[in-house]
Amino acid sequence: MQLKYLPRFKKQYKKLPKQFQEQLEVRLKLFLEDPTDPRLRVHPLNGKYKGYWSLNINGDLRAIYLADGNSIIVFALIGTHSQLYGN
Repeated sequence: MQLKYLPRFKKQYKKLPKQFQEQLEVRLKLFLEDPTDPRLRVHPLNGKYKGYWSLNINGDLRAIYLADGNSIIVFALIGTHSQLYGN
């Protein structure tokens, strides 16, 4: 599986506290090992993010991505639940 990152994701990532950046790295490693691991809480999204998937980084931080088949994952956004979903 190949991971790619959109420019907006990279910009949002750089603004995260170091602790959250480290948590993302741990979760991405787990995701690469087993994308169905229940700790990741991966699920499809609806509404304005229909077609995207959400990956849980910690209690409030989410990474949103698109899957291009099973081989390429494109991370689009990262932020807190309220930043991404507005509630």
